[in-house]
Amino acid sequence: MAEFTHIDEHGDARMVDVGEKAVTRREALAEGFIGMSRECFSMIAEGRHKKGDVLGVAQVAGIMGAKQTSSLIPLCHLINLTKVDLSFEMNAKPAASRPGLAYIRAICTAACDGKTGVEMEALTGVNIALLTIYDMCKAVDRSMEITAISLLRKSGGKSGLYERIR
Repeated sequence: MAEFTHIDEHGDARMVDVGEKAVTRREALAEGFIGMSRECFSMIAEGRHKKGDVLGVAQVAGIMGAKQTSSLIPLCHLINLTKVDLSFEMNAKPAASRPGLAYIRAICTAACDGKTGVEMEALTGVNIALLTIYDMCKAVDRSMEITAISLLRKSGGKSGLYERIR
């Protein structure tokens, strides 16, 4: 049975010591969705939103968020990222989509050559990108929903390859 690595034998929080781990190429892929009214979706897709390029701003925000993960998540290591790629798919639907909503999928890949993984950086990138879309569009649609955020794939390190079964 796997143990929680961020809790010591006394139940106290701790940052895991990765000093003895080997440096390997590590990569993670995460996704998440934001559902919104068709009107709001059309404004974004057609570039008619009064705040400008919503997805362009969200893309930069997601990349910046991934780079700040260790400042946001208390026990995360500071990682020297070699890559953060964030993109969007329009009208993609999560498995449990709601009728009447149009969805945008955010996809973030993070990579490094290091001693610990980049899953949290990829997940943070997705979250910050989706929150940025919400922030920029809330005047048009306050009922937006952020959903189905998950790690799809990770590679590198002792545990090797993980791929989410859909």
